[in-house]
Amino acid sequence: MTGYQVPSKQVEFSEKIKNSQFVTRIANVDSVEAARRFLKLLNNQFPDATHHCWAYIVGNPESTTLVGCSDDGEPSGTAGKPMLNVLQHSGLGDIMAVCTRYYGGTKLGTGGLSRAYGGGVKQALELVKIKSKIDYIHVQFTVDYENIKSCENLLSNFECKDIVVDYEEQVTFKLAVDETSSSQLKSQLYDLLKGKLEWNIIK
Repeated sequence: MTGYQVPSKQVEFSEKIKNSQFVTRIANVDSVEAARRFLKLLNNQFPDATHHCWAYIVGNPESTTLVGCSDDGEPSGTAGKPMLNVLQHSGLGDIMAVCTRYYGGTKLGTGGLSRAYGGGVKQALELVKIKSKIDYIHVQFTVDYENIKSCENLLSNFECKDIVVDYEEQVTFKLAVDETSSSQLKSQLYDLLKGKLEWNIIK
């Protein structure tokens, strides 16, 4: 079984730096749309905040290209990028950090801001509890009746779920399989069925 680590629930860390209040929240977001919804929720809940700076990583942190960040009005490069950098070194995927700042009247300078935003994410990450997530793909393949039992035995060696079997002229298996082992399953089925394999990925 393979997968990656994600936050199991939302956490919050708050600190005051030179009279400015920084509140960093970390949440599990499994899509860009979910990240946008989380940001919109915080904007609606705390409209009086000076800034809502954010960063996210959606998907497997080892391979994803779905990353984003924003300074939300702070000087360029002082908030979103430091936050994203901390997330990228956490090893976690499907994660979003939003740091809400209430300006306290004292400017921190670019270095101070970077340390405040990046540091807030580091502190919040220490509170995060994690869980494992497995990426599944949905596939289907068709076999003759005589091969049902041997296919079922083969499937038991893989991380599969949601298995549905349709019995018609031939037998069609529909299932979700761990994405990283799907090619191995396909190869073993191909060998088992001596090349007579109809394999389709279901979108």
